[in-house]
Amino acid sequence: MKMILAMVRKELIDAARDKRSVMAGLYYAIGTPLLMCGLFMVLIGQLSSPEDLKITIEKPHNAPDLIRFLDNNGISHGEGKGVKDITLQISDDYASDMAKATPATVLLIADQSNEKLQKSIRRLERNLQAYSSEMGSLRLIARGVNPQVVAPLKVVVQDQATPDSKGGMILGIAIFTMIYSVFISGMNLAIDTSAGERERNSLALLLSHPITTRQLVMGKIIAVTSFALLGLLLILIISKLTYAFVPWHELGFSVNITFEFMQLMLLIGIPVALMAATLQLFVSFMAKSFKEAQSYLTMVLFVPLALSMAASYNIAPDALQWLPVSGQQQALMDFIKGHDIPMLQLAVSSIGTLVISIALALGLEKMLKSEKVVFGL
Repeated sequence: MKMILAMVRKELIDAARDKRSVMAGLYYAIGTPLLMCGLFMVLIGQLSSPEDLKITIEKPHNAPDLIRFLDNNGISHGEGKGVKDITLQISDDYASDMAKATPATVLLIADQSNEKLQKSIRRLERNLQAYSSEMGSLRLIARGVNPQVVAPLKVVVQDQATPDSKGGMILGIAIFTMIYSVFISGMNLAIDTSAGERERNSLALLLSHPITTRQLVMGKIIAVTSFALLGLLLILIISKLTYAFVPWHELGFSVNITFEFMQLMLLIGIPVALMAATLQLFVSFMAKSFKEAQSYLTMVLFVPLALSMAASYNIAPDALQWLPVSGQQQALMDFIKGHDIPMLQLAVSSIGTLVISIALALGLEKMLKSEKVVFGL
């Protein structure tokens, strides 16, 4: 045990000497919550108070009532800068058609393939439909017909979701970033302590000391795992502080990162961090150079990324709830939404994660007994 702790201390000292490279992984844990909160603030501001929409309206004098309705909803005629490339053309027969209670024609001209215009087009279409429904109801009332006659079905939705469970949808994305931080935070250290040491010719020198291959592997795994868990702890602390400043109440729900959730996240994150460390070290030792290890890890990390995304956006089949990463994330999302934690699924996915970690660690031990791996032949 003393030899393993000495190896861990040696790896941490080496990491402290190259602060820029190792801290690059921790910047993800620090910057991601800040960036997400900024984006959510901008999004909530747009949803709660949408900006005025300026479009080109041709022949507005033909439909003054429609123009007033649109203007009351923040849609008006504009010229010059800030005017969207959307044209609303009102026909010359609009007034006479409305007087005869026949459909009046308005022509909406826009490029629907333009992604920047799609939101504005949908907003204009919704308002035109609302005005059409209002005029239809007034026509029925003028003829002594109750407008409810044309609405034979009244659907009442009873939402049983609590404000915290609604916020769980947002936290699903946050949980995804937290789990991914485990893989990002220790990645640079994993590359540096494997492919980097081999390029500096210090790996062979290290193996010449009175230390077994297993002790060396264990020391490196513990060091990389420590950085992975440090990144997870950082992103949890910063998320708890920053998410409190986002006005979630304007969307009708709350997002609370409780200490119970943080404790559960750290507990679940331990086997995930072990798997991330062993996977990154295994792939890095397979590579023959530092840059090659970076390329390989970028591709390999797409696997846990895909599993985590599948669980976040609820597109995962039921079988993925039993797999590493996706199973742990599903359990965390159930906890956030106030549901019972699927203990069996969590246990199976966590044990599977540990089994993969042990298998990769044994593979590392076997690899480091080969001269081809040690010298990068």
